Amino acid sequence: MAEAIAFDIATELITKLSSRALSQVGLYWNLKHDIDHITRTVRTIKAVLLDAEEKSVTDNLVKVWLEELKDVLYDADDLLDDFSTEALRKDLMGGNKLTKEVCLFFSSSNQFAYVLKMGRKIKAIKARLASIQREANTFRFMERDRPAETSFMTKKRQQMHSFEREDDIIGRDDDKAALLKLVLEFQSEENVYIIPIVGFGGLGKTALAQLVYNHEMVKNHFDLTMFACVSNYFDMKVIVANIIKSDKNLEMDELQKQLRDKIDGKKNLLVLDDIWNENPEQWSRLKKLLMGGAKGSRIIVTTRSLKVAEIANKCESHVLKLEGLSDDDAWSLFKKIAFEQRYADSTNSAFVEVGKQISKRCGGVPLAIRTIAGMLSLKKTAKEWHSFKDNELAKISEIEGDILPTLKLSYDHLPSHLKHCFAYCRLYPKDHEIHVQTLVQFWIAQGFVKQLNRSQSLEEIGFGYFKDLVDRSFFQEVVEYGIGDMRCKMHDLMHDLAESIAGIESSIVDSDKTASEVDEKYRHISISPSLIPLFKGKKLRTLLQSPNMGTQKLSEETWDFVIANCRCLRVLELYNLNLKTISPSIYKLKHLRYLDLSFNFGLEILPKSICKIQNLLVLKLDYCSGLQELPKKIEKLVNLSHLGCEGCNDLTHMPRGIGKLTSLETLSMFVVDKDGSHGGADLSELRLLSNLRGELEIRNLGCVKNAKEKFKAANLKEKQHLRSLVLQWRRPFVDSAGHDDNKSLEDLQPHPNLKKLCIGGWMGDAKFPSWLSLLTNLVKITISDGNFKHLPSFAQFPCLQDLVICGLTELEYMDDNSPKGSQGEAQLFFPSLKVL
Repeated sequence: MAEAIAFDIATELITKLSSRALSQVGLYWNLKHDIDHITRTVRTIKAVLLDAEEKSVTDNLVKVWLEELKDVLYDADDLLDDFSTEALRKDLMGGNKLTKEVCLFFSSSNQFAYVLKMGRKIKAIKARLASIQREANTFRFMERDRPAETSFMTKKRQQMHSFEREDDIIGRDDDKAALLKLVLEFQSEENVYIIPIVGFGGLGKTALAQLVYNHEMVKNHFDLTMFACVSNYFDMKVIVANIIKSDKNLEMDELQKQLRDKIDGKKNLLVLDDIWNENPEQWSRLKKLLMGGAKGSRIIVTTRSLKVAEIANKCESHVLKLEGLSDDDAWSLFKKIAFEQRYADSTNSAFVEVGKQISKRCGGVPLAIRTIAGMLSLKKTAKEWHSFKDNELAKISEIEGDILPTLKLSYDHLPSHLKHCFAYCRLYPKDHEIHVQTLVQFWIAQGFVKQLNRSQSLEEIGFGYFKDLVDRSFFQEVVEYGIGDMRCKMHDLMHDLAESIAGIESSIVDSDKTASEVDEKYRHISISPSLIPLFKGKKLRTLLQSPNMGTQKLSEETWDFVIANCRCLRVLELYNLNLKTISPSIYKLKHLRYLDLSFNFGLEILPKSICKIQNLLVLKLDYCSGLQELPKKIEKLVNLSHLGCEGCNDLTHMPRGIGKLTSLETLSMFVVDKDGSHGGADLSELRLLSNLRGELEIRNLGCVKNAKEKFKAANLKEKQHLRSLVLQWRRPFVDSAGHDDNKSLEDLQPHPNLKKLCIGGWMGDAKFPSWLSLLTNLVKITISDGNFKHLPSFAQFPCLQDLVICGLTELEYMDDNSPKGSQGEAQLFFPSLKVL
């Protein structure tokens, strides 16, 4: 991991050292000799990093050297980011050059003092790098080229799904039949019978449980089915809340009552996935809570521990012990994945011979087979397969059940940028459901995502990285719930791998002890807010809030601590902390790229100083329901690409100048100034926001003056990346009496790529827009709370799956202009509709 990070940071440094930012802040010519020296040193060190990484596996001194190198490179990167930020600040200042220089000289950040301070830091970096280079010479590292990095970006993607497909599971037919028999046919004296599935990590215990859980016969057999992940954090309250999908902040008595109401008297199936706890007393307490089901109820338990299985079920014959796949089944799975790219030829005996030898070395473990085969699928020659078998695979211990070293081989073959991205996931707890868009935004904020192709946004490229990792089996259980809402999980062995790779780079801080152990070496942490004041590190780049901690508060003292000690932060999560105010000093976090303030319901206003964080890419304010306005100088956030304000129902208007944020890709809501009293932005400011993606909701359309002109100026039909559009003619939950709603929908024509259209609160009597028939990609249409007397026919939209019509008290009829085929017969009516 250290080599991958060091290599990428070194590459980035070389680019930044030659950028115009240094000359703009008056440093380049003053320190040209030092900067050139640093550039040469970094290039020299970069050339030997691959050799250093290999030596660090067996030489602890080299490992320490790599950590020291990584530390100074991080510090240098922070310093150069400071220069870029200062250059951007100068660019954004108004007035001519002389005016700018005068303002800067008399400002708190006096330019002369700034150059002196930064000059000293440059010289310190130069000295540290020179020392590290001298030490490198004693190790006699060899210069070595890094292998070309390949990508799955051109590969045809497979459909992502929420459960294990039967044809994806190989070699488990007998195990599936045995488990189905225990679940459906076995007659037990107990109402609720526990069936353990036991085996070491990666054998497919969860996959088998999911396969049976989703079986049609099982769904029809039980009144209720439930699936809950437990993992190594055995907390009774959390487990019960997960089983019934309830609020973890509720008291245990209330959770028990909800559980009894849910299961008592019903024949139910419950899967408890990944149990580690071997305490019989705690098990007994949990069993008592789950024994209320009707006769025939079943609990499937998956575990790596035979002791857990024995505690759960004393009858050994009813414990399903998974073994590794047979050689034939292992080869079938290996072949299915390894030849998928078609670089390797499944009919070529050279590939087949070495492939069978490699698949045998995977020990029959499906996870190991999938990851190794996925990595080899990118190798184009049988010679490369032989090299992998003879050199890398040959070094791996064949201890049964110890597959981490095998998985590590696939990690070693990742491109360096994907190594960063994977290791960063160590910040999530095991079994955590990861929101993919948020993860990608984290990667972007940390600089892991490189925009080599300007035709793609950073988020598109980052999502490509995620798919690369999915295709290599580093993520699993990928589910797409809707537009912009894709989630996934990591296998717990993959989580173990990420943890071992990340080392002291990142950590989950979950106790006073671990908080006090966090030092300068840590760059990324996930932590409970109450523990923040205990840690010592001052070079953090990520400060995430530990999930499943419930609602907490952030004191003013903690605010001050973060701002004083975490000046290098790129990512900061502060959601659901009962925040009423945001510290005006937040602007001092000048490196910040990602700021999440969501679900702080009492937050009414943001400090204007937040607009000084010019590097900010993502600002999340979703469900800050008390927020009344956004900062007036929001156009200063020139790099902002995501502004989330969904559920901010008290927002009165959008600030003028928001239309200058041409990098915006997400603007979840645009609120028209209801009576013009706030001096807010009008719809014409949407005109230049052509990169908007995902969903856009426009509120208070009934309040727009000069509607025809402003509607056209919004230029919705040019927003080709927009997928969902909500046109709201009045504010939700507010009486619209007196509004002039007799305006035309015709001038709000969206782009044909739109997939979801919602029209709410229309009080006029105008005809439905003619452009509706052009939106042939629509998947969902919602028409609500309006005065429409008639609606057009929606029957022939080829992709329409959901049609919602509600609250139309004046509706008299819907047109039925069903087109006829060539022989005069009616064509298919609602060809894709799923929900009416």
